[in-house]
Amino acid sequence: MSIKITIVYDNTSIKQELRTDWGFACVVALESGKKILFDTGADGDILLSNMDKLSIDPLSIDIVFISHNHFDHIGGLSRFLNVNSAARIFIPQSLKGLKRGERVHSVGKKAFTITEGVFSTGELKDIEQSLIIQTHKGLVVIAGCSHSTVKLILQSAGRFGKVYALIGGLHGFNEFELISGISLVCPTHCSAYIEEIKRIIGNKFMRGGVGREIII
Repeated sequence: MSIKITIVYDNTSIKQELRTDWGFACVVALESGKKILFDTGADGDILLSNMDKLSIDPLSIDIVFISHNHFDHIGGLSRFLNVNSAARIFIPQSLKGLKRGERVHSVGKKAFTITEGVFSTGELKDIEQSLIIQTHKGLVVIAGCSHSTVKLILQSAGRFGKVYALIGGLHGFNEFELISGISLVCPTHCSAYIEEIKRIIGNKFMRGGVGREIII
């Protein structure tokens, strides 16, 4: 499967016309035609504005995947749902306040199938789930903040195969040897050691920012 990931919310931007803010969200376009919104940033107006400027129709989103219950990742959710009330939503079980129902799925501690070729790690350390996507190059792992640690996320993803790419917030991650075998690393949002990661992994590094498109 080929995929396209577009960062729509981040602390930095690669295009001047796009708005930046503390938080993270990206849109994953699957080969099947389905689209997944991973997290929603902190502000729904910023999220929708950036999506509009990047020609991503909110109504084209089939699935919303929420990594964890921190405002900079869920703040835009209610505004988004005011526009698209039909998307299926996958939340970690620790996230309270959303009414469970036909569209809202609570993910527990075990790995969970989201749709064909797309999985959740399960809620690791009772705080965060990450997204795993099977592609023709290997697994693509998307993390919100890696509060559950990059080591545990990669271990959990490794049950599905070899990790090709790691994208998203890495927080205070500095066990750089863990990513030495990964072909593409794009640290975003809360990652503390972006320049060190770039120096260590060289051409495997990709800088994040709103507007960044990653085609795999």
